[in-house]
Amino acid sequence: MNDIKLKIQQSAEKNIFYTVHSVFQCIAINRMISPKEIRNVLNNYEILEDYPYDKRGHTCLICGKGIDNRIIHLVCFPTDNFLQIITAYLPDEKKWDDNLKQREDTWNV
Repeated sequence: MNDIKLKIQQSAEKNIFYTVHSVFQCIAINRMISPKEIRNVLNNYEILEDYPYDKRGHTCLICGKGIDNRIIHLVCFPTDNFLQIITAYLPDEKKWDDNLKQREDTWNV
């Protein structure tokens, strides 16, 4: 996973692009995730799920902290020229463990 972390870092340093879906997710009244928060997440995050065979290319779900230390999840796709933010959301506490890092449906696997 270190390779994908390096690629995320390098692509984010060049530019960050947001899909229309991610913009709508960020501006949802119950979320209001700012570009500054996205940057905060990208400065210190953990990869939760890795999707090397995604149809878009190698994507992953990452987790980090935004304003007031709230947990934010991002699905991103690093390219040679930019990092694409596919979606951004505040994890639902009912669907994730206490640390908001493991999906509830995988607890008993």
